[in-house]
Order: sequence, then C-alpha cells, then structure tokens
Amino acid sequence: MRIRRNANNVNGETPSHLWVLVSGTCVALLAAALTFPIKSVLADALLSRPTVTLSAASPDPAMEEAGKAKKETIDPMLKGVASWYGPRFNGRLTASGERFNMYAMTACHPTLPFGTVVRVMDTENHRAVVVRITDRGDLMPGRIIDLSYAAAEKLHMVQDGLAHVTIEVLKDGKSRATNN
Repeated sequence: MRIRRNANNVNGETPSHLWVLVSGTCVALLAAALTFPIKSVLADALLSRPTVTLSAASPDPAMEEAGKAKKETIDPMLKGVASWYGPRFNGRLTASGERFNMYAMTACHPTLPFGTVVRVMDTENHRAVVVRITDRGDLMPGRIIDLSYAAAEKLHMVQDGLAHVTIEVLKDGKSRATNN
C-alpha cells in the first residue's frame, strides 16, 4: 500500500490556504512599510519666507491677515542619515553643471537649491562641516544628504559610510525661479 504525503495536493497545485497565508503576509508587510517614517525633506517649507511684510501702517487689512497666516515657525534643523560619494563620480558633471570634486566641501541634496550652504553635524561625535549643495540625486529612503569624500572624511564617517546628522541651512542658494 502506497501512502501519499499530501492527499489534498493530487495535481501538484499549491493549496488555497497557503495562498491566503502568503497574500495576508504581503499585505501586512506592505502596511508596516507604509507606516515607517521615511525622513523626507521639503526644502520649500524650510526655506519659505512670508510673502507679505507687515508694518504698523499697512493700508490693506487683507494683506495684513494673509501675512499673519504665513508667519509660522519652522524648525531650521533637519535630521536624518548622511552618506557619501567619491571616486566613482570624481570629475563627472553634477546636476548644477559643475564638475564633481571629491576633495571639495560639497554635497548632493534632493531638493535644496544649488548654492545653498548648510552645516552638517554628526550627532554622535559632534563633528561638523560646512558644505555647498551642487548636485541632485535619488537618495535611499531615510537618507537626507550625500556628502563629498572630503566632507565625510572630516566627519570621520568614511569607514562606516553612514552617519546620523543634523543639517542647518546657513545661506539660501539661488531661487528656484532662476534655476531652470
């Protein structure tokens, strides 16, 4: 007498309860992934300024109210993970049109205008560098800036490749309107 191990699976098909288990797991993983906070930076919100200047003798009350609505306090410090890039891109053109120099104090940021000067501080060793944004790029989720080799070296993060940092905007770059 021959005994089959899986009497329900006569035709070699996958049992339906297995499909339910697999699809349920996929849905749960997707839901978990969507709830993790991805640290994205909205540079427009960071660099925004009130469009209306308020004065004591404002002739238009509607303009004054619009100005009051736009006065929000925005945290000038961004937090996230920094990475670095170097030899593979050295000498190539950046998105700003400059040649990338891995020994210059520059950085890649997805949204900050070119020419923006930022202070990047490693939150663990408290070392800081000042870099200028010269490049764009699709950074990995959770990463907020990609530093040149020189900047990474000064932060002592070359060996690890990543560092938890805070970024403070020191000087705005060119406005987006002139950066076509």
